[in-house]
Amino acid sequence: MNPTLLGLLVYVVLITAVGLAIGRRVSGTGDFFVAGRRLGPGLLFATLLAANIGAGSTVGAASLGYRNGLSAWWWVGSAGVGTLVLACWLGPRLWRIARDHSLLTVGDYLEHRYGPSVRAAMAALLWLGTLAILAAQLIAMAWILQEVAGAPRWLGAVAGGAVMTAYFVAGGLLSSAWVNLVQLVVLVCGFLIAVPLAFDGAGGFDAVLESARTIPGHLDFMSNGDSGWMYLMLLAPAFIVSPGILQKTFGARDERTVRLGVAACGVALMLFAFMPPALGMVARAVAPGLENPETALPVILTQGVPAWVGLLGLAAVLSAEISSADAILFMLSTSLSKDLYRRFVNPRATDRQVLRVARGAAVVGGGAGILLAIVLPGVVASLTIFYSLLGVSLFVPVVAGLHSRRPGAGEALAAAAAGVVTLLVARAVWDDTGWMVPPAWGLLSAGAAYGVFFAARRVIDVRQT
Repeated sequence: MNPTLLGLLVYVVLITAVGLAIGRRVSGTGDFFVAGRRLGPGLLFATLLAANIGAGSTVGAASLGYRNGLSAWWWVGSAGVGTLVLACWLGPRLWRIARDHSLLTVGDYLEHRYGPSVRAAMAALLWLGTLAILAAQLIAMAWILQEVAGAPRWLGAVAGGAVMTAYFVAGGLLSSAWVNLVQLVVLVCGFLIAVPLAFDGAGGFDAVLESARTIPGHLDFMSNGDSGWMYLMLLAPAFIVSPGILQKTFGARDERTVRLGVAACGVALMLFAFMPPALGMVARAVAPGLENPETALPVILTQGVPAWVGLLGLAAVLSAEISSADAILFMLSTSLSKDLYRRFVNPRATDRQVLRVARGAAVVGGGAGILLAIVLPGVVASLTIFYSLLGVSLFVPVVAGLHSRRPGAGEALAAAAAGVVTLLVARAVWDDTGWMVPPAWGLLSAGAAYGVFFAARRVIDVRQT
């Protein structure tokens, strides 16, 4: 058997065993959904960072670095900016509300502020969008197995999906948090070692820089091609209100933990944002004719560094994809079991029944993600679908719900509908260049719709009184 493949299999078995062992400590939905609200700053930081560094942050960012150079920093850097905003603004306030009202999911918060109709609509919408980001993680895993062992894409997607589903189903957030800690150590070590050795294998930093100078725009930091600061409009709002991130903060033991853990994650993302694009630029220097840029990272880790470094680097990338995938399953399972099943199908469901549905939803979501991974074209395309949908549908209702004394369901639903419809129209009419990208139009429309419906409701209330 290929030694690299064998090493990856051993690593996968190890993290699965850790997840299953922790899962034995899960006794109810409180442990499964919010880890008993006992995560400290270190563990919250680890599970957030590991979840946020996924297919887009590694395989996707490296492919953008291969095509566009330094401006690819903004793909992950924008996520870091959004995470810092969450730490300083929304995160602590939402945590207090979740603690005071025993909320377990973002759906709980939406119903608390707007009512059950908004909860149901958002849960259904996000279920569809979330499957796209799950597919992106599995596509990235498939590229790795294809480069290492020549495995077909469908087999890589099935194998990756089976691993993350197994340990998440066992223990939910509690299992994920501890497995993510192991994955984060491997991830950081892998990239810190692989990046300098990859540069060395390509002839040194000066050689890679000289190669980049021959490609127009490759050293432009602000924008080049489809990469650049315009990603702020796509990614920052999505990372501020992502249900997977917010629900993990609900598991913090206190408000200080939210501020420290989330802020540290934001800073770490902004620093990490340099590494995958750098590896993509190295790949462009040593293998300029890649047919598929999304294989740039696996190619450089299998051909551009010593075998043991490549194994560590591939394990780091695999860690990133699996940790992000389990965060997505977290969103899917909690949304279906708590926001839909217990709220609308069986309000009298016992804790054990809800836990069973949550685990079943994770299995179904994992299977659906595998099918989408076989169909969708690539990592960045899949992630763009999710982040766009998440930002335009959820950002305005979540933020306005915190700053409005009497928010109504009508304005929240109008904001989500206007954002999604405008996003779809903008994608059909305009391209993704400039600062007014389709998600920006969607956010503006969502805000305008919320304001119009809020003002109209106030006028009606005044007239009725």
